[in-house]
Order: sequence, then C-alpha cells, then structure tokens
Amino acid sequence: MKRKQFGKARRWDIPQGQRMQTWQKITPPQLFVGSFGLLVLFGTLGLRWLPGLYTGERLSWLDALFTSTSAVCVTGLIVQDTAQFFTPAGQAFILLLIQLGGLGMLTFTSLIIMALGKRLSLTAEASSIVASDNVTHIDRRRLGIDIVRFTLVFEAVGALLLYLIWGPRMGWREAAWPALFHSISAFCNAGFSVFSDSLIQFQNSPLSLLVVMMLILAGGLGFLTHEEMYLWWQSKRRKRAFRISLQSRMVVVVTFLVTICGWLFFALFEWNNLLGSMQTGDKLINSLFMSVTPRTAGFNSIDYAQATDSSNLLTMIFMMVGGSPGSTAGGLKTTTFALIGLLAWSRLRGWEHTSCWSRSVPEATTSRAVGLFVIASGLAIGGVFFLTATESNPDVTLIKRMFEACSAFNTVGLSMGITGGLSTAGRWVIILMMFFGRVGLLTLASSLTIQRSQCSQFRYSYEDVVVG
Repeated sequence: MKRKQFGKARRWDIPQGQRMQTWQKITPPQLFVGSFGLLVLFGTLGLRWLPGLYTGERLSWLDALFTSTSAVCVTGLIVQDTAQFFTPAGQAFILLLIQLGGLGMLTFTSLIIMALGKRLSLTAEASSIVASDNVTHIDRRRLGIDIVRFTLVFEAVGALLLYLIWGPRMGWREAAWPALFHSISAFCNAGFSVFSDSLIQFQNSPLSLLVVMMLILAGGLGFLTHEEMYLWWQSKRRKRAFRISLQSRMVVVVTFLVTICGWLFFALFEWNNLLGSMQTGDKLINSLFMSVTPRTAGFNSIDYAQATDSSNLLTMIFMMVGGSPGSTAGGLKTTTFALIGLLAWSRLRGWEHTSCWSRSVPEATTSRAVGLFVIASGLAIGGVFFLTATESNPDVTLIKRMFEACSAFNTVGLSMGITGGLSTAGRWVIILMMFFGRVGLLTLASSLTIQRSQCSQFRYSYEDVVVG
C-alpha cells in the first residue's frame, strides 16, 4: 500500500510548466541592487585590465574597486587625482560608469528591450522606474524613454554652455572635453572633475558656477518631477486641466527653501572667512554654490578644510537631506525630511493625520520616513565610529571623519582632504557606505527578503511605556 505524503510538495512533484525558474524568483529590489553590484564589478575589472587608462602604474585592486564604486554610485570621492592619474581614455571610462550609474543599468536595459519591440517582464518593469507607483497618471514606458531624453538634453545644453564659457579661457579645442565631462558629472550629481582643484579656479567665474548649479539642481529634482512638469506644460498649451502630484509639489518647494536658507547661512558663516577676498557678486555666487553642491554633487569652489566648523556642520546636514526621489542624487531625499517635519507639526497641533496642501499622507508612508531617518542616522554614526577606529593619524580630526562618512553615505563626494590617506580598512568602510547609500536603504532591505511576508491578521494587546 502506497503511503500518502503530506507537507510541502517536492520540486519533482510539480508539473514542469508550473515550476518557477530561479531568475523568475528574483524580486525587483534584488534586481536593482544586483545591477549596481554587477556594474561596480565591471568597472573594477575594466580599471584593472583595460590598457591605456593610466599615465603611470595601474590602480591596485582595492583602489580600482574604490574608484569604480565612487563612479557607479555617483559619489566623487577619489584616491587618485582624476586629472593627473588617468589618461583621456581613463577619464572617458570613468564617465561611462558615471552615466550608467546615474541613470541605472535597468533603465538602459528597459529601453533596449522596448527598442527591439519586446515587452518588459513584470519584474523588469517594476525595477526600471523607481517610485513611479506614487504617480499613477504617468506611463512607465513613456517615462523610461523621457528619462533618456531629459538626460541628453540637459547634458548637451550644459556642455554647450560650459564650452562657450571656457573656450576663450582655455582655448576652443582644450575646452571641449572638460565641458562635456563636467556637464555629465554635474547632471548625474557625481562630483568627478578633470581639474585637480575641482572648480576652485572658477571662483571668479559666476557663469561657470551658475551653469554647474543648474545641472546639479536639474539632476537632483528627479525624473518624475521633470515628467510631471513636462505634462503640465503640455496640458497648459492645450488648455487642459492637469494636477501636479503632492510629491512633485513637495520636491520643488523643499528644494527651493533648502537652497535659499543654505545660501543665507553659508554667506553669513564665510563672508569674512573663505569669501573675504572676493568681490560682493562672487561672494554671493560662491555661497549659493556651497548651498547647492552638498546635495549631492561633490564639486567645490572653496577648500572645505579651511571652512568654519559652522559651515562644515551645515554641509553635513545638507548631505543628509540630499536630492529628491527618482533622481541621480543621494541622501535621505527632500520628501523624507518634509514628511518628518509635517508629522512633527501635525502632532504638535494635535492632528491625527499628517496633511499637506489639502491632502492626507498615509500613516505607513510617514512611518517609513521616520524609520528610514533612524536607520540612516545609525549607519552614518556607525561609519564615523569605524573610521575613528581604523584611522590613527592624529591630523585626521573627528569632524574630518564625520565629514568623510556623511559624504560617502549620502554619495556627495566632498572631502576635507583625507580620502587619499585612508587606511585599507578605512577605504573598505567608505566603499560599503557609498554602495549602501546609492542603492537606498529601503531597496537594500527589501532585496534581502526572499519572500514577501504576509500581513498579520491579529495584534497583541496594548501596553503603554513612558517616553521622554
């Protein structure tokens, strides 16, 4: 008599047509994180094996991994001077990694599939455009194409403007490559530069700094916001009604307020310090640049090692704020800080729900924002702790380690000059922080979950605790 088996069915008991292939079990967050991991690996191998990338000896494996991670994660921290250590071919390879990392490999893959007339799988479709579920009136396929359109337009216009500004100064032939490189690096919020002093030599060139700032802000606003603004403009031309989403409104308003407040405070802190020898117009432009670049571009027109502690502390706060969702920027994002502020305001007023512009934000969203802030703060503090433990150089002060850790985790790229002198352990800390900061805490956490847990249909009994 054959015994009946109970429990979970064995793999060979399932009909072959119903078996799920291994690649089909990959969740969208896992695919997103994996694409960046593979791109970092590709960059590391290329920096080690491709010929003609260096003016001298090749990078070591660790430094190649560091440079590749910094480029793919559009951070900008460097262990070797990009202008002096790499040939034009090497700089072009780094620029390729920046472009792929800034837009995401999945976006390019999706466009190739659609160009061939194929349909995206549900997994690839969910992974290619991050956070577009919040804006239901935007088509995913159209957004994927428009992302590349926006990118090419902004980068081409930025490169042309920089070329026209730098041509008379450098020579028309010599200005072409720096203009293109800095346009792409600025829009992708990467912070890599083919000038050894970044943009310090352009302190007295307001037009140069303004163009770079516009590219940084354009890349940091987010592609969803660009798409909505484009649809709003089209609707206005056709005299049709179009409502901009709460997310895009919040992105624009918070970006404007943070930029203006930072402009005023940086001008106050550095007016008679780093900016003291400049003309009034240059002081205003450079203080505005100091407000824009920490979120999260990495270019600098001043030496942060010589800045006041007040300016460096404010810079670290701006690093944590970062750019906006669905953008090339890092950080916790402007909407996260806006929701935390709105939540605090609602609780102070005794309101049960968090609301903004006659719309209530779901409680799950505000809770996720608070949780993300707590986890990110903990990881940033952990990075500072490990840098404190690994770096024994007495000249590397605590604020320099804090600055470096915040810059790496929020993929900014600003430094107080300690990156090249980090120990092996310190470089590994920075590499991990850059990668975690780029792929996103929520995405990384979701990618580690093999199966989505089901919501519980019960709760335990309440018991209060004292806080404060």
